[in-house]
Parts: sequence; structure tokens; C-alpha cells
Amino acid sequence: MAAYLIATVAIGDPEKFKAYADAIAGLAETYGGDYIVRGPLTDVLEGAAAAGERVVVVRFPDEASARGYVNDPAYLEGKRLREGAADVVMRLVAE
Repeated sequence: MAAYLIATVAIGDPEKFKAYADAIAGLAETYGGDYIVRGPLTDVLEGAAAAGERVVVVRFPDEASARGYVNDPAYLEGKRLREGAADVVMRLVAE
């Protein structure tokens, strides 16, 4: 069953965040990941969101692949580079 990583991202330091993005470029695809959405929030229809918040949705073939991605050493290193650059909330949703 497919699994989705859904992240909301509020970037505070774009240069530092770019180092993270560069470090993980292409990694999701090695786990069968397919980016469904990757861009700025268009509008808030209900609730609250940080100004300039971005949304990322990645579809994986299964939960194990999604977990493999976020536990990959290259992702963990990228995550370390991201510290202090953005507030990220990542969710896992499995069908």
C-alpha cells in the first residue's frame, strides 16, 4: 500500500536550507519516492499557517520505503544541515 510523507516547511534561513536541499537531492527517488506537491502554500482556508510556508508531499510505494528514506544516513546528514534553517513538521500517512 502506498505511503505519503507530508511536510510543512517554514524556511527562516534560505541559504542554509539550500544546503539541506542539495544534500538530499535525488534521495527520495532511490526509495521509489515521487514528488506529488512541492511548493508554497497558495491559501489558508481553515486554521493557521506560517507566512511563506511550503508544502511537500512525496508518495512512496509502501511505508517501509518512506521510513527507509527518512532513516537513510544521507537524509539524516541533510537534516543536520537544516537545523536552525527551517521549522519542519513531517507526517507519514499510509493507505
